[in-house]
Parts: sequence; C-alpha cells; structure tokens
Amino acid sequence: MYTVTVDRDKCEGCGECAENCPASILEMKDGKADVVGDLADCLGCETCVSVCPSGAVTLEEN
Repeated sequence: MYTVTVDRDKCEGCGECAENCPASILEMKDGKADVVGDLADCLGCETCVSVCPSGAVTLEEN
C-alpha cells in the first residue's frame, strides 16, 4: 500500500497530478490538489510526483 500526500502550501493548483493519476485518487478542491480516492487503489507509479512542478506531492510505500 502507498500513501500519497499533498503539501497544500506548496501546491500551485496546476492540476497536473489529478489529471495524470491513473487511479484517480487525486482531485482539485478549492484550487489545490487533494487526495480523495481510496489509497488502496494507488498503483505506486509516482506519476503524480513526477508531474508536479512545485514538488508538493509525495509518495511513500507503507
């Protein structure tokens, strides 16, 4: 299982992570990215991390 975290202070609201997440666990809320799906669905692919220009998204394997 993986844990995806979004640092809302760093998030610039570009939406790249939400648009590119194949598991659809990220969504834009109030102009910032937020984890909304079931983390059990996370594939651990790190796409969200790699497309985030501000480094606001992190992924850890539990």
